[in-house]
Amino acid sequence: MFRYSIFCVQDHYPSLPRTLPQFYAELSDQAMLAEELGYDTFFLAEHHFDPYGTVPNPAVALAYLAAKTRQLRLGSAISVLSYHPAFEVAENYSMVDILSGGRVTLGVGSGYLAHELAGYGIDLATKRERYDENMAVLQKALTGARFSYRGSHQTIDEMQLNVAPVQALGLPIYVAVSAPPVAYYVGRQAQNMMFVPYSQLQSIADIGAVFREYRRGTDEAPIADSDGRFVGDVAVAFHAHVAATDEEARARAKDPFELYLRTRQRAKHQSFEAIASEDGLSLVGSAQTVAAKLGRLYAEGVRHLMLVHNFGAMPADAAADSMRRFALEAMPLFLKEISNNTEAVTI
Repeated sequence: MFRYSIFCVQDHYPSLPRTLPQFYAELSDQAMLAEELGYDTFFLAEHHFDPYGTVPNPAVALAYLAAKTRQLRLGSAISVLSYHPAFEVAENYSMVDILSGGRVTLGVGSGYLAHELAGYGIDLATKRERYDENMAVLQKALTGARFSYRGSHQTIDEMQLNVAPVQALGLPIYVAVSAPPVAYYVGRQAQNMMFVPYSQLQSIADIGAVFREYRRGTDEAPIADSDGRFVGDVAVAFHAHVAATDEEARARAKDPFELYLRTRQRAKHQSFEAIASEDGLSLVGSAQTVAAKLGRLYAEGVRHLMLVHNFGAMPADAAADSMRRFALEAMPLFLKEISNNTEAVTI
């Protein structure tokens, strides 16, 4: 099964004319359009204390979008477990799951920005331990059962939340990976995974190595499906802009991407020319060009895309046009291209 989703970092630029209320309205419109076009999930990032990301609590925004949509899944990418009590995260996203009729996907991670950690009073040296403890608590809390937990940073005695997810199998949880070597450990823990290639990798070929490490881990996972092994999903994020021609796509995307990159914190600063090249880690070009790159990503193991169409103050009409062209032009070409493969592809 091949899926394509939306990922919004919500990068905002206060010096530009678009206001934050206008930006929020654009996100709502894009969520409704994503549902119309068959996108799988609408992911929102959590960020604090800087306009790089302007949704401090994705659960609040997703609850609003739940009322605007009917089928589109709603996800965090990510909820930062190191910052919050895990039972509170479980409560928030369980409530959104109820309000949405069981459409929540919960992406989680440990956080990486120094100013956010400082704002929450978290010592970088304890971040990983806090994350591990909160992940354990989160998984217990989401079951809806009464539980206890004792760790270095928290003690919980006989707690039971008053809300629980309505999805029969619970909330799908995805773990964000910031460094490729971690992929093995996420797979070994029988967790789904998400990552942003351009911030760590150099080219499309590098993605295959990350998938191989993840699959090496899933092969060793103690939790097995009916076929005897854990088969997790990996969602991979790419900046995307699809237009009528390669030239138009590059002209539209160049300035927004460079603006986005200037405000992107702690990421590898690749040039637009590098990221938009044939081997670059973006999907920028005509439908034909993007479809060809999708075929290469598919060969490396990609089955779930998280597409960043709205970045760098991209005009709303240009972002919407890109969303449409990807879904209605590039995807059909890609599916036709691989239709003769032995593995059936459905969306």
